[in-house]
Amino acid sequence: MARVRFDGWIAGVGTAGGTRLVLGHWPRSPFGPVSDVMAERPDGTRVLLAPTRAVADFIADTYTFDEVRVVPVDVSRDGPQWSVRAGPLRLAFRAGRRGALGLLLRAVPPFLAGRPWWVGAVDLPARLLLRGVRTRGSAGNGRREWYGARDLRRIDAATASWEGRALGSLTGIDPPVRFGFGSTPAFAALVRVTTTVEVP
Repeated sequence: MARVRFDGWIAGVGTAGGTRLVLGHWPRSPFGPVSDVMAERPDGTRVLLAPTRAVADFIADTYTFDEVRVVPVDVSRDGPQWSVRAGPLRLAFRAGRRGALGLLLRAVPPFLAGRPWWVGAVDLPARLLLRGVRTRGSAGNGRREWYGARDLRRIDAATASWEGRALGSLTGIDPPVRFGFGSTPAFAALVRVTTTVEVP
């Protein structure tokens, strides 16, 4: 088995129209700086938007999707403001202030936060504190995965459209997304994270 790491941010956003969105923004990854979007539509269709075939294949081998699209995925940041353009999706959101849990996560030394044994140790507290969240689990094709969270902020404003149609106002991620073994927090959130994937 080999382990690969993705270091960056995961943003989870729900919309009043029923679409739930998960952005992965990875300045450091085995593929270089990349971003991707996982979307679950109101009818339950799970869509992956990825920038290259190699990235799409890796993610699709780890999670479950009904549709995979290789499209340009562009992410820009200006302080707390984020903007995403990915194929049919346009998303803009603002990260809010850091709460008590975010302060606690930031207190964990970075060299420790991403270690699989530490991530495993905090899995149960994460499940108890945050509905739908797991920090470790079995992924697709014999893979295992660990999410080492290092910061958390609520998202307090967002707008999104799909193929030019507005998706509705910002909501929580309800029901939880079904791409893998766990979901994002039930409230819209931006998480600083180191993700480790163990592959055969």
